[in-house]
Amino acid sequence: MLLGTYSPKLDEKGRIILPAKFRDELAGGVVMTRGQENCIYVFSQREFEQMHEKIRQAPVTSKQARDYLRVFLSGAHSESPDKQNRITVPSALRGYAGLDRELTVIGAGNRAEIWDSEAWDTYLAAQEAAFSNTDEEVIPGLF
Repeated sequence: MLLGTYSPKLDEKGRIILPAKFRDELAGGVVMTRGQENCIYVFSQREFEQMHEKIRQAPVTSKQARDYLRVFLSGAHSESPDKQNRITVPSALRGYAGLDRELTVIGAGNRAEIWDSEAWDTYLAAQEAAFSNTDEEVIPGLF
C-alpha cells in the first residue's frame, strides 16, 4: 500500500526521484496516466493490469465507460525506474497536471499521485472541511 506525502523536485529533463517508501512496490515498472482533478496517477505495472481488467469488464454499450476508458488509456505511459530510482514524466502528462519544478507526491493506497505542489495545497485546503464532515453513508462500514 502506498501512503504518505512527499515533495520531490522535477528536474530539467522531466524526471522525479521516486519516494524511498514507494520503491519496492514500483520497482517492477510503473504506468502513469491522467488522474482525476488534474493530477497524474502512478500505478505499479501489476496494479495497472488489474485496473485495466476491471475497466474492460464495463459494457461496451456504456458511453460513460467508453469515454473513461479512452481518456484513461490514451494518456497512459509505462516506464521502468532507472538506477537512481527516477522516472520520466512525459511532457503531455506534465502539461495535463500543470507540473512545475515543485511537486507533491502522495500515496493513495493502490497508486501514487503526482501533483503540482500549489494545486495540491489548494485541493487539500478545499477538501479538509468535507473530510471532517464525512459520514458513514459516503464510505459504508468505515465509522
